[in-house]
Amino acid sequence: MPTHKSNWKRLRQDKVRRVRNIARKSQIRTQVNRVKNALAAGTARPEVEGELRATISLLDRAAKSGVIHRRKADRKKSRLARMVARSASTASES
Repeated sequence: MPTHKSNWKRLRQDKVRRVRNIARKSQIRTQVNRVKNALAAGTARPEVEGELRATISLLDRAAKSGVIHRRKADRKKSRLARMVARSASTASES
């Protein structure tokens, strides 16, 4: 347990930040799943791209605030963009 007054404050701040970070990570997972589910369901391309844009924005904001690492955000954005591009190319071939 903390012995100094400033350490008690740090403990309180860490608890608040932890709860906030958990909520943001959950929001990211939900948004990523929305994109994947839209692709699996064969949703129209503009709707899927709208979900992708929302996901990219969320990932960028999380990386900027330090919730997730910058490179992890970049990796997730890249993989989702590739998934959307592949589904678009297979849909146009059919």
